[in-house]
Amino acid sequence: MNLNRFIIFAAVTWMSGCATADQVNKLDEKIDALTEKVDNMKTTGAKAEVKDEKAEKAAAAMYEKIGKAIREGDTDGAKKQLAELKSKYSNTTAYRRARKVERELEVIGKAAPSSLEVEKWYTSESAVDFASDKPTLLVFWEIWCPHCRREVPKLQATWDKYGDKIQMVGLTKITRSATEEKVTEFIAEQKVTYPTAKENGDLSKHFNVSGIPAAAVVKGGKVVWRGHPGRLSDTMIDGWL
Repeated sequence: MNLNRFIIFAAVTWMSGCATADQVNKLDEKIDALTEKVDNMKTTGAKAEVKDEKAEKAAAAMYEKIGKAIREGDTDGAKKQLAELKSKYSNTTAYRRARKVERELEVIGKAAPSSLEVEKWYTSESAVDFASDKPTLLVFWEIWCPHCRREVPKLQATWDKYGDKIQMVGLTKITRSATEEKVTEFIAEQKVTYPTAKENGDLSKHFNVSGIPAAAVVKGGKVVWRGHPGRLSDTMIDGWL
């Protein structure tokens, strides 16, 4: 089985089962690494890839520290570690994997949009004020994404618990095979009651969303968090209240 076929096989197999966010992230990393290897083989004529194993090991250790800092809410520490990783080991596999994290960290501290501009509401319309000290949770998803179909309903528990203390909006662009009918059916079937709307892509760009599901938290007009919604915990939300 060649690498391209293995990547597709792994992804399809994973999508058919249940998995935790950490497991999803690990599979994503493996797929990214395999995809990169395929690309390298195409550009080098399938020549053997030569790696600096010492650098790879050091970079991998730094990558782990970045993940630990993010899990602990130490954004500044994660940014510092990432800058060092990029400076010292930009040619390593670990840094290539860290580029997604880099895009997420770039958003933290960024000013939020002046207002929430959406094209259509699928649930009750919500007046969101990004400048408020009340945390705003934005969740980016699409109906065709299996990980989204798993995570989006889970967030209902967050809304049920914090609904009067936070602002929350689910956002979809209705891409690929998605339709408004499929979205409304899914919302009804999963009993999703938190505000959900269609955006034109501007919000996704503002928050550096390149993969889904994705989430962002805004407070006081600034982005305070970006990442996979499965990594969002009650402890983190309590800290923003």
